[in-house]
Amino acid sequence: MQENGLSHIVRHMEYKDRLKAARQHAKLTQGELADAIGITQTSVSDLERGKSKGTSFNARIAQACGVNALWLENGLGSMLPPAEPSNVAPMLQPHREAREYPLLTWVVAGSATESSVSHPTGIADEWLTSTENAGPRGYWLAVKGKSMTSDTPPSFPEGTPILIRPEGFELVSGKFYIARHTGTGEHTFKQYVLDAGVGYLVPLNPEYQTVVLDDNWEIVGRAIDAKITGM
Repeated sequence: MQENGLSHIVRHMEYKDRLKAARQHAKLTQGELADAIGITQTSVSDLERGKSKGTSFNARIAQACGVNALWLENGLGSMLPPAEPSNVAPMLQPHREAREYPLLTWVVAGSATESSVSHPTGIADEWLTSTENAGPRGYWLAVKGKSMTSDTPPSFPEGTPILIRPEGFELVSGKFYIARHTGTGEHTFKQYVLDAGVGYLVPLNPEYQTVVLDDNWEIVGRAIDAKITGM
């Protein structure tokens, strides 16, 4: 076992050798140590040659050199003092409590995107929980159709509840969103993919058609959670 390159065997040195080892550990010259503890360089030299024992200086020497005063004085214990406990607490993962959001029909959800208030109690018969933060107007939808069903993950089979955050989200390629057709009011759940500067609404089922995200479509929510079963 090493302590900053110095073996535990230093505890068995004579006082003069322990003092020199402590000074070298602190990377101090005899003059620098003398200045630090308020004595002359000659006194330090005499201590290191065994000509005197400056026991009255031990505490100051140990502090200046960063060593254990008890070890310096009589060779007991380890050369280095025990590590100070850190006053910085380890970062804890925030505990996220589950919140309830209403499970809406697609028709009600479409109307909700045009509302500026959170969902009132009674808007849905079923409320589902999630630890994800969908905001005050968040809601669940049950996936309709088979366009987002895939043989490989990710896959959202028909009926899968998906949690939608309708505001305060970013548009990130590869994530999943609800888009509304500005002409018909139709809502669809697709993966957003940005390719060569062009955005697309992409189904996971290859039997369905990819749609260009042009002026006819607007993104009205991001899917941030899903309750997928049987996968």
